[in-house]
Amino acid sequence: MMRVNEIFYSLQGEGYWTGTPSVFIRFSGCNLRCDFCDTRHEDGVLMNETEILSEVAKYPARHVVLTGGEPSLQVTESLVAGLHAQGRRVAIETNGTCVLPDGIDWITCSPKAGGEVVLEEADELKIVFLGQDFSPYESIRTQWRYIQPCSGLNTEECIAWLMQHPDWRLSLQTHKILNIR
Repeated sequence: MMRVNEIFYSLQGEGYWTGTPSVFIRFSGCNLRCDFCDTRHEDGVLMNETEILSEVAKYPARHVVLTGGEPSLQVTESLVAGLHAQGRRVAIETNGTCVLPDGIDWITCSPKAGGEVVLEEADELKIVFLGQDFSPYESIRTQWRYIQPCSGLNTEECIAWLMQHPDWRLSLQTHKILNIR
């Protein structure tokens, strides 16, 4: 059984896949407690893999995003295989502190303060910018590097930082700008 906060259908609002219709499986629970987290960890229902797959099957998008909280605390290789059997591409948004199950198609590592990243490779690295030192993340092999303002409050600071670090890109929370989930 997995504690699921919600399953919903929307557009991916952040990072490489911005604008892509996606089914989101938001898990409850995390091994870190960030002040800016958008998940209410006390919410959620226990669901088995069959129930999760049945809910996901209601939506037409091929892109599925495992998010949280910290999804790697609950996601199993068999859930990923079940999503693949439905013809889905499986992406995960993780803080990178836990080993991931095999079979995930796209890994977004979004490290947070207080967590030691164990992932050595990700498809994209997305850091919520709080003016922190990025050196602990320089060894993560990735093709795409993003910084994201914290709840849109420090966008100008992000832009100034990016102008000094042109190998990075800006990721905005476009779902919040568009007022969608």
